[in-house]
Amino acid sequence: MASTNRSALITKLYKVLKQRYKPALHNGDRPLLELMLFACCLENSAQDKAEKTFEHLRTSFFDWNEVRVSTVQELSEAMRDLPDPAAAASNLKSVLQNVFEATYSFDLESVKKQNIGVGIKRLAKMEGASPFVVAYVTQHALGGHSIPLDRGALDVLYIIGLASEAERGSSNVAGLERTIPKNKGSEFGSLLHQLAAEFVANPFSPAMKSFLLSINPDGKDRYPKRGQKKPPEPPAPPPVKAPAGKADGKAAKHAADKAGDKKGTGAKPHEQAPAAHKAPGKKEHAKDAKKASGSKSFAAEPPAKKMPHKKAATAKSARTHESAASRPAARHAGSKSATKRLAKRKPR
Repeated sequence: MASTNRSALITKLYKVLKQRYKPALHNGDRPLLELMLFACCLENSAQDKAEKTFEHLRTSFFDWNEVRVSTVQELSEAMRDLPDPAAAASNLKSVLQNVFEATYSFDLESVKKQNIGVGIKRLAKMEGASPFVVAYVTQHALGGHSIPLDRGALDVLYIIGLASEAERGSSNVAGLERTIPKNKGSEFGSLLHQLAAEFVANPFSPAMKSFLLSINPDGKDRYPKRGQKKPPEPPAPPPVKAPAGKADGKAAKHAADKAGDKKGTGAKPHEQAPAAHKAPGKKEHAKDAKKASGSKSFAAEPPAKKMPHKKAATAKSARTHESAASRPAARHAGSKSATKRLAKRKPR
């Protein structure tokens, strides 16, 4: 939306709000901490209900420390008149806990003595201090120009076209403080909050819908629908089945690979086949020779003739296969021949 149209729409909203509501009276005698706690009760709630709930907390509990150590459920029971008592109780308890851990007391008056920017940053870092709470304290205690916007106010501004979807999520509407002057900020914030609290209490009221659409008829498409449901999700497609032959082959291959991994080799079956024909090492030859001979008279085989590189490799592999296949028979034959020779050499 152009800045001119946005400014004109804000001005129109301010004029309509003054005709419909009256600004609420603000109690300026509260300390800064109590003002924060009251803002936690006021968020998304009407002014009279927030005042009643805050006074009930002060009178029903011994002090703020007892409120701090109470559970969220106990505080929710004491704040049941609010639209969302659980959220308000959680924020209020978190603010008290953060203040106590930082100062070991329940006093924030030192923030007023600091620079306004430093004070706002300090309040914004507190857990439980929502943007509405920080803006409310900035407007009523620190003397800054900030219009508090809770969830109901953001929804109203979105419907009438003053806030985009991104601004609605960030709780920051551009041009609002620039169009509304500082001396009118408290009044405009009070009027807008009354409209927001009425919208939160009954968003589907025909009177509320007609009032908002009178400000901007283009908000008809953005107004929430009663009983609006999400579109059903499309069903997931069925899994594609592979042909029987291919599936069986893949399963068999997977089982063979798994079996190879269990043996510790990490190689596939067709890669392990040549390992069975591995030539015996030097230690194996020495042991076989010692067992077969049994004496020093055992004749060693003549050395093999030198051959070209390719032929030598072929012959070596052939001898390896033959020796691996016929080793047991040769062992017995060698032992018999050696015994016969020893018998012949004995003196008669």
